[in-house]
Amino acid sequence: MPSKVFFGSAHQARLEARETLPAKLDLILDQLHIRDRVSKETVVIKMHTGNNMVYSTIHPVFVRRVVQAVKDGGGKPFVVDVSWDAAGAETRGYSSEVLGCPVYSAAGPDEKYFYEHERPYKNIKSWKVAGLIQDSTFMINFAHVKGHPSCGFGGAFKNLALGCMAGKTRGAMHDAMHYDPYWFPEKCTDPAILKQITDACPFEAVVEDKEQPGNLHLHMEQCNQCGRCLRVAPTGSLFISPVNFHSFQEACAIAVDIVLSTFEPGKATHLSLATHMTPVCDCFGFTSMPILPDAGVFGSDDIVALDKATLDVIAPTRLIEENIPTSLEVHTREGHPFQWLHGPLKDPYKVTEYGEKLGIGSRDYELVDVLPVEKVERSSLTYIAAS
Repeated sequence: MPSKVFFGSAHQARLEARETLPAKLDLILDQLHIRDRVSKETVVIKMHTGNNMVYSTIHPVFVRRVVQAVKDGGGKPFVVDVSWDAAGAETRGYSSEVLGCPVYSAAGPDEKYFYEHERPYKNIKSWKVAGLIQDSTFMINFAHVKGHPSCGFGGAFKNLALGCMAGKTRGAMHDAMHYDPYWFPEKCTDPAILKQITDACPFEAVVEDKEQPGNLHLHMEQCNQCGRCLRVAPTGSLFISPVNFHSFQEACAIAVDIVLSTFEPGKATHLSLATHMTPVCDCFGFTSMPILPDAGVFGSDDIVALDKATLDVIAPTRLIEENIPTSLEVHTREGHPFQWLHGPLKDPYKVTEYGEKLGIGSRDYELVDVLPVEKVERSSLTYIAAS
């Protein structure tokens, strides 16, 4: 049976508040029966507050509505993020006065409050789940959708996978991309050719390894798989392989599986806001121009279905190439728009495939529009009285 994904489009027919995204979020919260499910629950709202000068994260107006719904249902809500983001969240509008609940560091201010879970995967032996996540009895995962240089796309999976883990685990998850070898120095012993390889990359993705001179290190985040380096590298010396990029997504799926296992069945739900979608993660500390048109707001108890539906709704839209920073490049126009920007091997759907294989959810879904946009020929503007 397909999982239900509730959806509110960013489009509207009339210039009325009831057709805007916050109002559609209210309808989604109703469909998810949030108020009926949170009575006497300690409800952790995992979101990304960003840092520094970010202003494209989820606006406090949306967060306040989720918090209020939890309070209406008799739950005790609080917002969490990683330590360095939560510490300055109030400078971006995420204060207890605005949101209606406190904002905490998920693993404590020094990232030392966590629970370890053993599950070997490549370079990762144990996973450190943030203490305030595992201590909670109900979770609302509220993600902001955007591009991501490690995997093409950051949505509901990534919000939990990275944001619910303590710092050392987050670092290890990124390092998983380097577990499978991609550089074979015995095939390239000439330092001059080594320099030609590094010089071939305009993004400084291929560099000489600082710890092992004479070897190459591939910065996966900066690599868009354009192939310039491969055209000058001796045969068999350098590989730009799917396994390296997909390892991060598989690690994200495992992390989410572990996080959700700490909650009883039915005690977690997921929301995604797909507006002001920027090229990279909000953790970069700044906001750039949007690279895709606003899609809307999504909600589901099935995180796999949610991310799959979000990607599917975005897929037919046009990448706004004129908004892409000049330091980035579109060298392929195949696949999902996020792949156009970050490269064909950064397939944003992979994390949903891994998640489904782990039994977290289903990629088969039914999209339920909570307020379909009507075809209105003409509609008068609402008059706003001067007094």
